[in-house]
Amino acid sequence: MAHTRRGGEYGSRARGAREGGIESSERLARALGWFSVGLGLAELVDPGRVARLIGVADRPERRLLLRALGLRELTSGAGILARRRPTGWLWSRVGGDAIDLGFLAQALGEPHANRTRVATASAAVAGVTALDVYASERMRRQTAEPLRVRRAITVYKPREEVYGFWRDFEKLPRFMQHLDAVEVLDGRRSRWRAKAPAGTTVEWEAETVEDLPPHRIAWRSIDGASVPNRGSVEFQPAPGGRGTEIVVDLEYQPPGGSAGAAVAKLFGQEPGLQIGQDLRRLKQLLETGEITTAESPSGRRRPSLFGGNR
Repeated sequence: MAHTRRGGEYGSRARGAREGGIESSERLARALGWFSVGLGLAELVDPGRVARLIGVADRPERRLLLRALGLRELTSGAGILARRRPTGWLWSRVGGDAIDLGFLAQALGEPHANRTRVATASAAVAGVTALDVYASERMRRQTAEPLRVRRAITVYKPREEVYGFWRDFEKLPRFMQHLDAVEVLDGRRSRWRAKAPAGTTVEWEAETVEDLPPHRIAWRSIDGASVPNRGSVEFQPAPGGRGTEIVVDLEYQPPGGSAGAAVAKLFGQEPGLQIGQDLRRLKQLLETGEITTAESPSGRRRPSLFGGNR
């Protein structure tokens, strides 16, 4: 098997990609911040003209409402521009967008409203809302602190055998409880599928960045993966010649949405606990050829052969 060593190259490339992505998100945030400031000033200075522009009746109470909305826009814009990574202020824009859409939906039913203009304004606000959600979620994912886990276990098997089992990635779902399947695409790339709520799944691709048999395997998710992660597993001789010590290091970025739910299910509410349980199942599988599960109603332990009944 060819040896692969790309850890240093990956580290610098990953840092560069991450920094470039954050800079792009910051530029988008600043643009939305200036948009908030401009819209807020317009609503504060000339609410009557704004009312006529969006097709609603220009009344004193309407001007008061638009000035209040303008103050909110101005505050959000100032908050975004005052911070380098304003995730919270970006989400405040999303909340404001919801208020604006509610206001326009109510105005659409008024007898004196210009429905064409109100509908056009509603479509514009909906588009801005989608952009705000995208910018907020992107900033959140890029600035969130990654979760790191390190766990180890000793297996009474030669490390060549332990390494060989792990290196066959398609065997990993046999002991990783919430991993549905791994498909090897070529010598470096693989596709991972995890179980998600409501019978759905989430997938991502990974590449092997370091392969030193029988010592170490390191991987990372492909850029743009729904579950950004990287890690390594080392196979070290256990003290006293008592088999192999497996040491797993994992780092992953908790995403939101269905992918986030899948990650929570894959690694458990406490990732270290889940990985520890997976390693214990691996130990059972390698040493005995089967995985025992919780007790059955009869009080007996039920065996799980290579990922069967669990």
